[in-house]
Amino acid sequence: MNIDDLVKLIDSVTKLLGVFVWPAVLIVVLVKFAPALKDFFYSLGEFSLKGAGFEATAKRKQAEVTAALVAASVSRPDAATTPESAARNANEAAAVVADTVNARIIRRATAATALWVDDRPANNVFERQALEALGVSFVLATSTEEALKLTAKQRFDVIISDMGRPPDPHAGYTLLDKLRGAGDKTPFIIYAGSNAPEHKAEARSRGAMGSTNRAAELFQYVIAALNTGS
Repeated sequence: MNIDDLVKLIDSVTKLLGVFVWPAVLIVVLVKFAPALKDFFYSLGEFSLKGAGFEATAKRKQAEVTAALVAASVSRPDAATTPESAARNANEAAAVVADTVNARIIRRATAATALWVDDRPANNVFERQALEALGVSFVLATSTEEALKLTAKQRFDVIISDMGRPPDPHAGYTLLDKLRGAGDKTPFIIYAGSNAPEHKAEARSRGAMGSTNRAAELFQYVIAALNTGS
């Protein structure tokens, strides 16, 4: 990263932490430099906040979580996405972190392990980075069968699953039904392509905590699951 890139990054981060409405160009800058954000915040926090105690660590973690969650929110565009809607999604993500992340949640997250089931785990890198910055550890599975083997051996605080995994277009429900049938009540979240009310209702009727295609809402579900288990 050269000096011009760093200036752009700092400018975007400053606006992010102020929870301002971003111009579309700053969203692009954030996504472009998202892989560097975690290291940037870490080094900045260690340099300027060293010795300030847990409160300083919490603020640094909140900044890391915000950066990754905003990147997740604007990196899943669909046909209806516009620069304006992307900016709204970014602001929603920043507001969610500001409202939910505190010292107690960080302590709880540090002790939490989540199972993420998706045959394309690369699609969820930013979402995982947001939760990892909070302290959550992840175990990944790419199939229903692998997930069931893992849940038989290990307890998880929350399970996140996509919906379709070849050859099963409803693999998320298949996994959920098998877990509930075996008496496993681990909080279960569907993270898939639809946010339709009928799909949310069906997920809840089957025993899921919820269903969404929005990174900020997924984050809220995970926080709620951690609070339930605390």
